[in-house]
Amino acid sequence: MTAHLKKAELHCHVEGAAPPALTIAQAEKYGVETDGFVQDGAYVWNDFTSFIACYDFVASVFRTAEDYAALAEAYLLELAAANTIYSELFISPDHGEAVGLSPDDYVGGLAAGILSAREKTGIECRMVIIGERHLGPENVLARAKWAAKFDHPLVTGFNMAGEERMNRVADYAPAFDIVREAGLGLTIHAGELCGAFSVVDALDLVKPSRIGHGVRAIEDTDLVKRLADLGTVLEVCPGSNIALKVFPDYASHPLRRFVEAGVRVTLNSDDPPFFHTSLAAEYETASKVMGFSDAEINAMTRTAIEAAFVDEQTRTALLARL
Repeated sequence: MTAHLKKAELHCHVEGAAPPALTIAQAEKYGVETDGFVQDGAYVWNDFTSFIACYDFVASVFRTAEDYAALAEAYLLELAAANTIYSELFISPDHGEAVGLSPDDYVGGLAAGILSAREKTGIECRMVIIGERHLGPENVLARAKWAAKFDHPLVTGFNMAGEERMNRVADYAPAFDIVREAGLGLTIHAGELCGAFSVVDALDLVKPSRIGHGVRAIEDTDLVKRLADLGTVLEVCPGSNIALKVFPDYASHPLRRFVEAGVRVTLNSDDPPFFHTSLAAEYETASKVMGFSDAEINAMTRTAIEAAFVDEQTRTALLARL
């Protein structure tokens, strides 16, 4: 139904995009048992905590720059085959360091995969550095300082992800001040596991141009109006929200209400194989299940390009492809 629509994605965690078949191949390469994490070609988890454990397992079998090049390329080729022209990947140098891979080699490997995919298909991609909230404010501050100095043409943004229920946004605000000063685009996970207050904190303290998820903002009418007035873009991941039980079903998902309220929204897959979804599936769901017209979906894709962390020349070229 939506195969003909051009697509763009702003919210996807690169390790979380690893196709299970690739993870199994990587595990075999390193002699690692996948039992308990991969069964019948699918990732196994049952709540947010076990999801994080499964995610960390998957990340642990990508250990070299070449492994990460293969991962980035595999995902981007899959996106390009679904008519996607732009992707932003959330990348976590902490995962690289956990397996002894330096941040430079981690980013370098991903960049090689990105350039290879672009050469083959024309898909554009940029990387957004993640600070892991559950590793604590000091760790995120150190990551921000590193990101501010790390000069790479494909690294264009900074984000904070991880366990949203830990600490307060205020604890991390200094990190965002550093990367803002360095000219990186800012987005932050908020309003997913925590309520509307977390989105308010993000707007007040971080002042990002985008918010990862942000869907719990629907609980506060004044906040919804504020998001619309500010033009803050929500990186909405409906399949992820249903899988993690943020909302019980698509009928109760607030995407339509945000659109009606004038909030700028985009469609994203988050950690696609973990949630039995894909960017193509999210577009299908928006059309078939949530009842959005092609024109409404195209508007979300346009919003994604407008909100992308790219230089203006690239943005103009991407908008011309829509």
